[in-house]
This record gives sequence, structure tokens and C-alpha cells, in this order.
Amino acid sequence: MTRPEQAGAPPRTESSPDRDARSPAGPPDAPLDVQALRRDFPALHQDVNGHPLAYLDNAATTQKPRAVLDALMGFYEADNANVHRGIHELSRRATEAYEGARDRVAEWIGAPGGREELIWTRGTTESINLVAASWGGANLSEGDEIVLTEMEHHSNLVPWQLVAQRTGARLRYVELDDDGRLRLEQLPELLNARTRLVAMTHVSNALGTINPVREVADLVREHGALLLVDGAQGAAHHPVDIGALGCDFYAFSGHKLMGPTGIGALWARKELLEAMPPYQGGGEMIRVVERDASTWAALPHKFEAGTPNIAGAVGMAAAVEYLDGVGPARVLRHEQSLVGYALERLAEFADIRIFGPSDPGERSGVVSFALDSAHPHDIATILDTEGVAIRAGHHCAQLVMRRYGVSATSRASFYLYNTREEVDRLVDGLGTVRTIFGPGEGS
Repeated sequence: MTRPEQAGAPPRTESSPDRDARSPAGPPDAPLDVQALRRDFPALHQDVNGHPLAYLDNAATTQKPRAVLDALMGFYEADNANVHRGIHELSRRATEAYEGARDRVAEWIGAPGGREELIWTRGTTESINLVAASWGGANLSEGDEIVLTEMEHHSNLVPWQLVAQRTGARLRYVELDDDGRLRLEQLPELLNARTRLVAMTHVSNALGTINPVREVADLVREHGALLLVDGAQGAAHHPVDIGALGCDFYAFSGHKLMGPTGIGALWARKELLEAMPPYQGGGEMIRVVERDASTWAALPHKFEAGTPNIAGAVGMAAAVEYLDGVGPARVLRHEQSLVGYALERLAEFADIRIFGPSDPGERSGVVSFALDSAHPHDIATILDTEGVAIRAGHHCAQLVMRRYGVSATSRASFYLYNTREEVDRLVDGLGTVRTIFGPGEGS
């Protein structure tokens, strides 16, 4: 007998965001009640190196609300079994939870064809590799062209380099301007009869730039090519409507939007998925296996070989439910408000260089910067001693670093639970950095 809180549904707790007046998010058009939201995130309530944690590394991964943690624990405590393969009750409940999670995530992104178009993967990286290996291997040949951008994360560069090496296809690039925007005026010149696919990021993980996907999609379609969008930063920080975006593939990750690590999804048009060969072979993705050949299962299972990350899917659906209850558009407005405040405060340092658009309305919650006097790794280390967590390095975006003549940057990235006080702590920490290393030449 199934208890009401089972079948993959996270137990309703005081911290779960009901879509009514009890929601900590508040009314739909109101600013976020950040202090109420923060109570839902256990990891935020700890000291690091003797200071309260200011977690500003959300572009790398986000913290998890109690609703997600409860969903994971609830699955393992009550419903843990393999999916699709069992007659017994636990297997039925696990299957219901797993496929229900697929339905919820497909609905959330507005998948036009529903659940058949949503493939569970380990995350954005595997989703893009799936398309590169399966679609690319079957459709690219010598002389074909793939258009990328200098803005891309390595996960949307290296798979295309690999498939280009195997097939003889050629890579071409849209460049960046000085303000961290794509030079989209170059795109019509790059598109031609040999263009098979354009791959671009929805939102830059290194610069925060929000790209005009629909504008690109319309142009790409005029030339008969396909558009793949890396949505790792987009889905977490920006309302996503697949139909409005007009792309052919959209890849995203659970852990960027408060879900577990090791789970993500690929959305693709059904006719493309049906024509693509399997990405991996094994159990679950087959219909009939003979000695010398096999036939494939129907979508979406054709691309899901082996035992899947069942709990991860359940947790990702719980994260989507939480984010939907707060409102992605409200989250973006909150992030842009923090970015605007951060840009104002960081401008107090004459020796700082800030990367990306100066208009907060063109960004998600990412601010990357460099100080003349200190290496980004030193900055991150000193900030950590004061309980402020940021990211330092090339952010898996070495083409971006090369474009702006640096080897690395410091990156603060905000999410729905961050506050202006944490921005102040970031700026105060940079003051400590300058005390230790001295002001740069621009001071």
C-alpha cells in the first residue's frame, strides 16, 4: 500500500514552497523574501573559518533546499528499487517517481512533444556529448561546418572538436566584443550551405552575458541548419520556454538549479531523436536483441542505457518544483539587482577590471573581475579565510580568457538566496586583499 508521501513526491514540509500565501517567495510580483528563502537551505547556516558562510559560487553548483533533500531521502527510505523491470510494489513506485519526474521537467521547460523529447543524462556535458556523438557522427562529413562561439564552456567546445576530427568537419567561431557580448553581426557571414549546426550558450558562465537565442535560432533556420543551446546557466537563472527559444537541442543540469549532481537532461525535437542512433548500448535501450543485431526501444528510453540515476531525477524534479514556486523571472530580477549593486561596489577599486556587459539587465548573476595586485587564486584563498566562497580560474572557458588577455579571473556568482550584505562582505574581503598585496597600478 502506497503512503501519500511516497511515489516519489517529496513530503510537504514547512520549508517547501507552496504556491499560495504561505510561500516564502511571497506574491508573484513582489521582490523575493530572501531571508525566508534562506531558511530552506541548511548548508547556508554554517560558519567557515570562523565566519558565517557567504556562498558566492553558484555558477559552479547551487545549494539544495530542504524540499530536494527530503525528496532524495524519501526515495531511498521508501521507494528504492530499479525502474521498468519489476512487478513488485517498490519497482512500481520507483518507476512512477522516475517517469513522473521526467513529465515534470518536460512540462517545466515547455517541451512541445512532451516526455518523449526529454532524455535523462548525467548533466549538460553528457547531453552535448550525446548530440555530438550520435547526431554528429551520423550527419557530419568532410567539409561540413559547425559554428561555435568564443564564449563557450569547454563542454560545448571539446565534443565538437572531437567529432570534427573524426568526420573532417570544420569549426568556425563567432567572436566576442570588448564588452562581453557576441558579435552576432558576424553570424550571417559564417552561415552557408555547408553549415550543419550552430552551438551556443544561453548564458555565459564566465561573463554572465544573456544571449538572444531566438534571434540566432531564426537566422540559423533560414540557412537550414540546427541550433544546440547549452542551457547549464540558462535554465537555472532564466525562464525557459523551448517553443519560444526556437532551438533544436537544449542541454541543462540539475545541480545548477538546486538539484543533485550527476543528473541532467537533453531536450531535442522528436524527429531528430528518432533519426539519431543510440548513444550507448546495454539494458533498457533495446526492444529485441538477436545474435548479430538489435532493435531499439521507443523514445526516450532509446538513449538511456543501464540503470539510471533514479533518485537524481526525483531530486531534480523537486528542485524544478521549488524553483517554479519561487518564479524564475523573479530569481533573475533578484540576481540582476545584486549584480548592479556589486558593479557599483566593485567600482570603488580603481585597479579592478570587470568583464562582461556593464548593464546588469544583460547579465545573469555572474560578476567576473581581476585585480592588478593579486592573482585570482590568491584572492579566492584570502576571501575563503573570511568565509566568502568564490571561484577562481579560467572557468572552463579558456577562449574567453584568451580573448581578454588574462589567464584567469575571480568570479562571484549569485542566486536566489544571496543578499546585498554578502556583496558587502565580498568587497570588504577585497579590501583585505589590497591590504596584503597593496593597491595595483590603477589606484
